[in-house]
Amino acid sequence: MSLTRQMARRYDRAVQRLRLRFSRGQELKYISHLDLMRLWERVLRRAEIPLIYTEGYSPHPRISLAAPLSIGMTSEAELMDLTVDRSASAHSLMRGVRPQLPRGVDLFEVWHVPLTAPSLQSQLRYAEYRVEVAAERSGEEMRVAVDCLMRARELPWQHMRDTGPRLYDLRPLIDRIWLEGGDDVAFVLGMRLRCGPQGTGRPEQVAAALGLKEHPLSIHRSRLVLAEG
Repeated sequence: MSLTRQMARRYDRAVQRLRLRFSRGQELKYISHLDLMRLWERVLRRAEIPLIYTEGYSPHPRISLAAPLSIGMTSEAELMDLTVDRSASAHSLMRGVRPQLPRGVDLFEVWHVPLTAPSLQSQLRYAEYRVEVAAERSGEEMRVAVDCLMRARELPWQHMRDTGPRLYDLRPLIDRIWLEGGDDVAFVLGMRLRCGPQGTGRPEQVAAALGLKEHPLSIHRSRLVLAEG
């Protein structure tokens, strides 16, 4: 039997879809999305997790992330779905996978998701971030800048791509911004930004829209919010 048919038969036997929440720390903040997926494939293979594979000439595990994290960011809220071809408890998967993880990744939760549920990426609605920025102004000035931006009805923006500039309104992509704290050196901003087919808010762009000249000192994703809650 060909490899493709074997993979197709494994998919027909799919019995479970599992969702994982994991972190991505300082040690891995500069690896690409593709490298992260390869890392997880190796980890799951070493943990002997019975994954379902795609069909075609180059089968690969049916693994999907809610939203790839940009290079240079850290996170405690990454969500990933995988499909397995035999029953497995969340506890047994945690027990098998955690010893295989490299430094910079930790697995926090595993739970079951119906096989018929919409894709993880299609369910994503918001991403929340903690953004550390240099103290280019006083705390009161930062609060005023945040209030002014949140009161704005539109925020014309230009994003450069390989194909040229893309013009759009940044304001609908910003749900909330708040000042969490700070001192004479840096401030920490909380941001809740929209994610979806209409566009995705980027923390560094919001920081620039607040009038900050320097790129954020750090960006950490703290939560992903799905349509199902």
